[in-house]
Amino acid sequence: MEPKRTDKEVLGKGVQRMAIALIFMFISPVIIHSAFKNQDHPYYIPILILGLLGAAFAIFMAFKGIKTIMDAFFGKK
Repeated sequence: MEPKRTDKEVLGKGVQRMAIALIFMFISPVIIHSAFKNQDHPYYIPILILGLLGAAFAIFMAFKGIKTIMDAFFGKK
């Protein structure tokens, strides 16, 4: 019986998703911090919402990336 091999295309997609998550993990806290420093600005709420959505997207992409990488190593069930 032939052992399972790593699917390189799926692995690349997982690494790409992790890279996107890493970018948003750095950008989102900066946006949130900027929003809290400028609470008297009229765009405080939209900028804060944008930062929180970016942080949620970073968490989502990290989980999706880890799942994709695990699927590349072990195959889908």
